[in-house]
Amino acid sequence: MTTAPKAILLESIHPIADSILTEAGFRVQRIAGALTGADLDRALADASVAGIRSKTELRAPQFANHSNLVAVGCFCIGTNQVDLVAAEACGSAVFNSPFSNTRSVAEMTVAEAVCLFRRLFEKSTQLHAGHWDKSATHSHEVRGRTLGIVGYGHIGSQVSVLAESLGMRVIFFDVIRKLPLGNAQSRPSLEALLREADCVTLHVPETQQTAGFIGAHQIALMRPGAILINNARGSVVDLAALAAALRDGRLGGAAIDVFPTEPAASGDPFTSPMQSCPTAILTPHIGGSTEEAQESIAAEVAEKLVRFWQYGSTDTSVNIPQVDLPVLREGQLRILHVHRNVPGVLGSMHTLLAKAGININAEYLQSNPRTSYVILDVERFEDPKLLDGIAAMPETIRMRTTSGPELSIQS
Repeated sequence: MTTAPKAILLESIHPIADSILTEAGFRVQRIAGALTGADLDRALADASVAGIRSKTELRAPQFANHSNLVAVGCFCIGTNQVDLVAAEACGSAVFNSPFSNTRSVAEMTVAEAVCLFRRLFEKSTQLHAGHWDKSATHSHEVRGRTLGIVGYGHIGSQVSVLAESLGMRVIFFDVIRKLPLGNAQSRPSLEALLREADCVTLHVPETQQTAGFIGAHQIALMRPGAILINNARGSVVDLAALAAALRDGRLGGAAIDVFPTEPAASGDPFTSPMQSCPTAILTPHIGGSTEEAQESIAAEVAEKLVRFWQYGSTDTSVNIPQVDLPVLREGQLRILHVHRNVPGVLGSMHTLLAKAGININAEYLQSNPRTSYVILDVERFEDPKLLDGIAAMPETIRMRTTSGPELSIQS
C-alpha cells in the first residue's frame, strides 16, 4: 500500500486548501505560524508539498537538504521569500496567486484615500483621547480630486475603476504602455504624475528599479497637502523622508501597509519612522487580508499544487518552464522529466524508449536558459529498469511518473 504524500501548510493558510489537498490524496499537516531553522527542517523532512505565506523563507539549504520537496505553494502574491533559482536547480516547482487579492487591496486603497481626505483617522484618535474637534478645516470630499496611480496593473486598474465611481479624476504612470479604463489618462513620467496628483497610490512590484522609488526628491515634487498611499512593497518608499514631510506639514497624510522590515509574527515588536505621525494610517500588511481574498488564494494555489502533483502541469509556475498537456488518457503512463538544458537529452530519452519498444503518444517540452521540462505520455509498461535508466541520465534533475491522480515518484 502506497503511503499518501504529505503536504505541510504553514502560517494559517485558509482551510479550504486542506479540503482540496485531502481530496487529492494528501496527508495535510497544518502549523499556525512561520518556521525557521531546525523547526522548518523537521517540518519539511517528509513533505512532498509545502504551503507558505510571506514569513517563512525557503532558501538554497532547504531545497538542497530536502529532495523530497516536489513543489512549493506561496499562498500570497509575492515569491521573494523563496529562492527560485535554488528551487529550479532541484526541480521543485513554485506557484503563487498573483491576482486573487486584487479587489481587497483596491478597496482598502480607496477607503484610505477617503479617510485621509476627510481626516477620519485623526478625528477618531482625538475622540479616543477625549478631545472633541468638529472643525472642517483641511477636510475634503474625494469627488473632483485627482488620484495618481503608479503602476497600472491588476490592482492599479481596479483602484482606477473604484475611484472614478466616486467622482475622482484618475491619472496613472506605468513603465509599460497600458490601455486606460474609463476616463483615466496616462502620464509620461512619474515626475509629471507627482506634480499633478492630490493623492498618489503605489502599486508596483519589488525590483531593483523600484527600491527607494519614492524618496525625498520625489516627495518634494508632490503638491502641498497631497497624500501618499503605499500598499505595494515596503522597499518602495523612504519612510524617514515621508515622515519628515508629514511632520513639517508638507504632505497632508499617508497610509502605509508595507514596511522594509516587518515582524515575523503577531505580537512581535514593531518600530518605524512613521510612528507618532498623526496624519498617517499604519496597518500591519493587511491589504490582501480579507476572508474572501484568503479563501480565493488558498483555493487557487492548492489547485495548482494538485494539478502539478497529479498531471505534472507547471502552468503559471514562477520558476519551472511552463508545460501543460491535456488530461492523461486511460492506459497511458506520463513521464515528467526536469533536466539541464543541454543538447541531446530528448534524443537519449527517445532512444531508451525506442529500444524498449515503447511508443510515445504525446510530448511537450519547454526550456529556459538553465532548465528544460518535458512531459512524455507513453504506453504503460512494467519495466522498472527503463525508468531507472531515464532517471540515471546525467542531465536529470528530477523525474516523476504518473498514470493519473495516484502518482509515484522515481528517484
